[in-house]
Amino acid sequence: MNSLLTRRRMGALAVTSLCVGLGVLGGASWIAAPAWAQAAGGAPFLKQFADRLVAIVNGPGDTASKRQALQPIIDGDVDVAGIARFCLARFWNTATPDQQGKYVALFHQVLLNNISGHLGEYQGVSYTMNGAHPEGGGDIVATVITRPNNPPANVSWVISTASGSPKIVDVVAEGTSMRLQQRADYTSYLQRHGNSIDALIAAMQRQLNG
Repeated sequence: MNSLLTRRRMGALAVTSLCVGLGVLGGASWIAAPAWAQAAGGAPFLKQFADRLVAIVNGPGDTASKRQALQPIIDGDVDVAGIARFCLARFWNTATPDQQGKYVALFHQVLLNNISGHLGEYQGVSYTMNGAHPEGGGDIVATVITRPNNPPANVSWVISTASGSPKIVDVVAEGTSMRLQQRADYTSYLQRHGNSIDALIAAMQRQLNG
């Protein structure tokens, strides 16, 4: 699907930005954590998030069982609906409630499929906490990801407390924001297809169906 995001590119985007963080948290090395973890609440939140994921990522089970186990974690700790709205940008306000609901549901499923479908690629990785600081009502937690046979990757987690509890709202891998890149891709697709939300929804459904 060259007019939206190919499965390969969508997978790379999701993995680089989310799964690169979601799937590799088991071997963490914490640098001076007590000094800065107390200053930024996102750091301990990320650690707790990591502990739950590690058992799934490195544990037994096929893709389907791991996907089922991942879903409540993603739903609870990642602001999927908020990210989906952000990615649709100004088109969110022109979509009908029915279109909004279908779009968010598809966004959720495509993201979850791509994360779970690439977990096996991240066995043996580790990361280093590289600092955290408050920003914009939340925290940014920096990490350096190390994966066998790959160069280290700088990944920053954007954690918001706007909803009253910490939620991951973006992951920035090597300077590339997942949600900004996705928003640019969706905007470009919509502009090439008459600003049709239904066309985007249909393309996402085809992507989900493989």
